[in-house]
Amino acid sequence: MSQKERTLRILVAKPGLDGHDRGAKIIARALRDGGFEVIYTGLHQTPEMIVAAALQEDVDAVGLSIMSGAHMTLFPAVIDLLKAQGATDVTVFGGGIIPQDDVPRLKELGTAEVFLPGSSTQTIIDWIRGHIHPRQAA
Repeated sequence: MSQKERTLRILVAKPGLDGHDRGAKIIARALRDGGFEVIYTGLHQTPEMIVAAALQEDVDAVGLSIMSGAHMTLFPAVIDLLKAQGATDVTVFGGGIIPQDDVPRLKELGTAEVFLPGSSTQTIIDWIRGHIHPRQAA
């Protein structure tokens, strides 16, 4: 690894009022085991809290896990707040209980990828390796 290369840092977050985080914890562990640095925020995070943590931790990507049905509001809120903070190079991806019909609109709104139920952890790891690159040091 060259001096400029570093391990990808991924923030895994549970936005909104979801009270179930088993899937997010499984993803966080799989990403860690896949060689990434992982920061897990825990339950009941607001978009503002998620973005603050992403900036503080200097992450390359934010993975949002949602089951509440509020993905059409919460995913764009995180993306918009990152943009407002000048963090346009932080990739946002997500997964959870999301209707297939909502995926194209989420992508139009800036979500890089959406993983639906049944997606393997290896599929997510492979996608990250192929699509997320370390942010440039400021």
